[in-house]
Amino acid sequence: MQNGMTPLHLAVWYSLRAEEFSTVKTLLEYNADCSAKDDEGMTPLNHLSKGHENGKLQALLLSHCEEQRRRRAIEACSETKAKMDELENELSNIVGLHELKVQLRKWAKGMLLDERRKALGLKVGTRRPPHMAFLGNPGTGKTMVARILGRLLHMVGILPTDKVTEVQRTDLVGEFVGHTGPKTRRKIKDAEGGILFVDEAYRLIPMQKADDKDYGLEALEEIMSVMDSGKIVVIFAGYSEPMKRVIASNEGFCRRVTKFFNFSDFSSEDLAKILHIKMNNQTEESLLYGFQLHSSCSVEAIAELIRGETTEKQCKEMNGGLVDTMLVNARESLDLRLNFDCIDTDELRTITLEDLQAGLRILSQ
Repeated sequence: MQNGMTPLHLAVWYSLRAEEFSTVKTLLEYNADCSAKDDEGMTPLNHLSKGHENGKLQALLLSHCEEQRRRRAIEACSETKAKMDELENELSNIVGLHELKVQLRKWAKGMLLDERRKALGLKVGTRRPPHMAFLGNPGTGKTMVARILGRLLHMVGILPTDKVTEVQRTDLVGEFVGHTGPKTRRKIKDAEGGILFVDEAYRLIPMQKADDKDYGLEALEEIMSVMDSGKIVVIFAGYSEPMKRVIASNEGFCRRVTKFFNFSDFSSEDLAKILHIKMNNQTEESLLYGFQLHSSCSVEAIAELIRGETTEKQCKEMNGGLVDTMLVNARESLDLRLNFDCIDTDELRTITLEDLQAGLRILSQ
């Protein structure tokens, strides 16, 4: 197409001189795009300049432009609802973290409304990527939430990919002068278009300020230098108290990392809900794939079991890790109590409350 002009551009241009627009009508009947722009940024309607006024042609184009805008808005609305439903489905697999869920809904709704605005021909500014800090003990779901977040931010258009690159100090920091910068930049390059998840980020900052041989701060500064580029979302994760060292180590940290989320320790009820979610969302790679819970294993019954068989210290130290260990032990308990002559398929694959109890007692021992 010459100068980026579509067939509709050319038909309008011809109609202005021939004073007949049957070709324009035909193209519009086949849904030619009224909003398409040529290399000069002109739509077919823009070519109806004051020097070449044609009332009937202009009315025809305006009518079809409005109809196409309305149709796109309806399509965008349907797609938006589907994406929000997908978002809610993903959020249902996250236990607790009310504040984080509210923020995710805000981001998702804003991005999806921007899609609607663009579909209606409006121009809107690009949103900045939301850099975050996840604060909490091990096992509280920080890594799992980061992976879900990668999928959600990609789904609503904040990120071009859903990849999450997980790194720790050893992936970023070199042993000698000049090693840390290139090592960190390689990881940043790997994460472009997605999320860079820096686990145990406080390990980048030495306990003693006088430690001149530690290159962790250099790695942190490399990461900070790309956070304004819009090419990457960075999540710093770690224990709440040690993370204060990271925040205090760089004056630009709080300017770039604007969202802080606290991952609280899980209660017995939370752990019971997590167990149910894991059992209901298994893949073929899962250790409990093919197994099911007995009907007596309600959330309330499992929560009561956890309270009775574990200490507060155990729950706090393991959090979500307690569920995985409990389920593996419960499967072994099921195997132990079954006979080889058992042919009942339900019995062969059903984990009972007694199996879960045995799994917790093994853990305590």
